[in-house]
Amino acid sequence: MSENQNLLAEQRRALILDEVRRRGGVRVNELTRRLNVSDMTIRRDLDALARQGVIEKVHGGAVPVVEASTHEPGFEAKSALELSAKEDIARTAAAMAQPGSAIALSGGTTTYALARHLLEVPDLTVVTNSVRVADVFHDAQRPASGRAARPGTATVVLTGGVRTPSDSLVGPVADRAIDSLHFDLLFLGVHGISAEAGLSTPNLAEAETNRRFVRSARRVVVVADHTKWGTVGLSSFATLDEVDAFVTDAGLTAGAREEITEHLPGLVVAGEAREPQESREAHGAREAAGETVHPG
Repeated sequence: MSENQNLLAEQRRALILDEVRRRGGVRVNELTRRLNVSDMTIRRDLDALARQGVIEKVHGGAVPVVEASTHEPGFEAKSALELSAKEDIARTAAAMAQPGSAIALSGGTTTYALARHLLEVPDLTVVTNSVRVADVFHDAQRPASGRAARPGTATVVLTGGVRTPSDSLVGPVADRAIDSLHFDLLFLGVHGISAEAGLSTPNLAEAETNRRFVRSARRVVVVADHTKWGTVGLSSFATLDEVDAFVTDAGLTAGAREEITEHLPGLVVAGEAREPQESREAHGAREAAGETVHPG
């Protein structure tokens, strides 16, 4: 009896590990339905796999353990992480978008959350390389049963390109499209952000596409939860000097806040009071005039 149970557990854990690696992450509730076992059984399996060092447990599920600089989790795996933080960040960042402006949104689960809040901002022109972000605006303008469509929510331009695990479109086609455009504001999701490496991603093609986004924007706002600070991906695509504001959540430590404000004119912690935001040009002009400038 005991041997059979152990064998079944080994088979089940092998299936779980294969699913984690294939999809870039899994959720506990998905595994319970697929394997027809209890929540507690799945959690014990994840504990055992984590002790083996082949997965990393996260809230509500697990992701594979690989080299941090090259690992790119899938969209579904990332969407289960830091949900409340992303919602706070999205709500705060949406207030920066002015009606009638041209904005760009990069790929990522935080920009996906932001897109839902931007539905309330009228007359936007939105350029994105995220299939998921484009779907948010498309679905809002499409009539559904019992609900009228939102007319004129936004004009949306989806770049072409090669699709990444995070459902972003990257590569030469996307790069050429972005090069021909100019944005009032760019909302940029990142894999990692640090003082030394700046903004980085594990995907080389995505790094180049993000460089084009930054180059084409008058104002750059990074939207990322506190776990992204100190993370470094394979390829850097922008320095902190190229960023106007970093919108994050209250989980950011005091030490990290101090380090960030040494490099960025605008640290915005969602849910906390802040001074009105200003551009890096205005910030630099005030510093040159000898004024004391406090981070926003």
